[in-house]
Order: sequence, then structure tokens, then C-alpha cells
Amino acid sequence: MAFDLKTFRVRTLTAIVFAAVMLTGLLWNRAAFIVLFLVVHFGCWSEFLRLMKKIMPGKTFIHYLTGLLYLTLPITLFFFIRLDTAFTDDNLLKVVPCGIIFSIWINDTMAYISGSLIGKTPLSRISPKKTVEGTLGGIILSVTVITIIGSLTGYFRTIDWFFISLISAVTGTFGDLLESKIKRLAGVKDSGNIMPGHGGFLDRFDSLLVAIPFVFVYYFLMIR
Repeated sequence: MAFDLKTFRVRTLTAIVFAAVMLTGLLWNRAAFIVLFLVVHFGCWSEFLRLMKKIMPGKTFIHYLTGLLYLTLPITLFFFIRLDTAFTDDNLLKVVPCGIIFSIWINDTMAYISGSLIGKTPLSRISPKKTVEGTLGGIILSVTVITIIGSLTGYFRTIDWFFISLISAVTGTFGDLLESKIKRLAGVKDSGNIMPGHGGFLDRFDSLLVAIPFVFVYYFLMIR
């Protein structure tokens, strides 16, 4: 496939804007976090209902019940982590959400690079471009980077950062595969087009939605 400079520019600009908005919501204050993820929540709901109508026309109750588990529950748990009254240090309350998201970002990037360089074995028929080698490379590099950086923050134990990053990377991969399956059943390439060159809300947050509940369990049992 020939290199398309115009497409590259659009994707790059969108990625920069997306990263800037995400970092603002994650690092500014609680209000910014709430606004950001309320937008994400309702954006994902809109796309999810559209996809479900294609997959199971007319079964509205199932659409909403599934959406509550797939979308609303994770975002609610994310709010609990960020707004947890068990801690008074606001910076401490930022690090776990950041740890989850950065783990997923690094995992996605490193999985793509590793897969491009050494990937040979297909991971799943759901997503033919994913390879076992790329997936393992992404997880290993994500866990290594986040464990080191997390331990340097002085918040929580090194072992906590190891598990936060490991859980995020592994379950995030399954989240990506799940959304790919949903799109395949709906017969669409992207969940939406809110972000030119990058798809919709579900395309960007599929990994996060699945990772949050699992990290929350670890957070509640081992950190809080």
C-alpha cells in the first residue's frame, strides 16, 4: 500500500488532539476528569446502540442491559478510583487511572511495532493482523515501562505497578478483540467517525472498558 501523506497528516493531527484532550482530563482536576469520561461514556453508548441494532434488531432490552455492563459499569468504577475518598492526596488519585491508560497506550504501540518486526503467528481470526509475538511484545514492554515509571512516582509498591500494568495490558487486548468481534458482527470497519483516521469512541476506548473492572478488583483488594 502506497504511503498517503494526506491520510498520515490527518491521523497524526487527530492523535495529537486526542492525546492533549486525554492528558488534560487525566491530569488537570477532578471536574475535568468527570467531564472527559462522561463524554466518552455517552459517545460509546451512541455507537454501541447503533452497532447492536445492526446485530440484533428490535431487542432493545438486551441492548441496554449489555451496554450497562459493557459501558456504564467500567466508567462508574473509573470514577470511583479517581474520586476515592479513602485518599486525600489528589495526585495519588490520578496515578491509577493514568497507569491503566498509559499501560494500554504503550501496549498497543509496542504490540504494533513488535508485530511488524517479528510477528508471524496469528493471534485470532477475529483480528487477523494481530500476532502472538506482537501481543507478547506489547505486554512485556508495557509492563516493564509502567512498573519502572510507576515505582519512581513514590506512590504504591513496585509489585502494585507490575500488576496494574499487567492486568491492563492483558485485559485490554481482550477488550480490543471483543470490539473487533462486535464490529464484525455488525458488518462495519469502525464504530464511528468522531476521530478522523482513528474511528469512533469505541475504537479508542475498547481496551479501557474491559481493563477497568479487572484493575478495580486489584485496586480495591490490594491498594485501597
